[in-house]
Parts: sequence; C-alpha cells; structure tokens
Amino acid sequence: MTRTTDTLKAVCVAFAIVALASVLFFPGRSSAAGVGKAVAAVDAGGDFKAKCAMCHGPDGAGNTPTGKNMKIKDLRSGEVQGMSDGDIYNAIANGKGKMQGYLKSLGADKCKQLAAYVKQLK
Repeated sequence: MTRTTDTLKAVCVAFAIVALASVLFFPGRSSAAGVGKAVAAVDAGGDFKAKCAMCHGPDGAGNTPTGKNMKIKDLRSGEVQGMSDGDIYNAIANGKGKMQGYLKSLGADKCKQLAAYVKQLK
C-alpha cells in the first residue's frame, strides 16, 4: 500500500468514528448536526476552562478562592439552570456584577456556546 492510501484509510476511519459517536451521543439528529454540536461543546469546554473556571471552578460550583470571595452562584444550581438561554448569554456577553463581559473578546457565537455549556452543567 502507498502512504496516500494509508492516510486516506486513516481519515475515513476517523470520520466513521466521529459519525458513529455523533449518532450515539446525539440520537434523533443528523450525524452532521451531531458532529457540529459535539465540536461546539468541546470548544465551549475549552473556553470555559480558559475564561470561567478560575472563578466558577471546573465544575461550575464556584468553589474557588475567587468564587468564594465574590460569593458567586453555583452554575449548577436550580436558580441558574432555571434562567433562560438568553439571560445566561447576556450575563456572559455583557457581564454581571463584578464579572466582565466576554462579547468583545470571544464574539457572539462563542458566548452562545458557553451559555449552552452552562445549561448542561448539572
């Protein structure tokens, strides 16, 4: 076999794994939509770790020195989880209380992805 054939096979196998994972983890959706949502969740998780976890903690509980000092809410709480997607987006994009807004640095799409990420913290 040639190197090109081996590379093509590896790409096809990787695509098949991603497609299968999207069907398993996102049933009822097309595999393309599932892959897109899975990628967005991974991106949002990285953004959460980079921008939010210092205060909110990796699990969103707020059990960090900064979180405790600022008395921030547990993002997994019923109060936060009961907020609309738009309200969570606005808090992330525009800031709330002492928290800075991230619309300028992350953009609207990443702020929306972070809002969706917060809603899945439980």
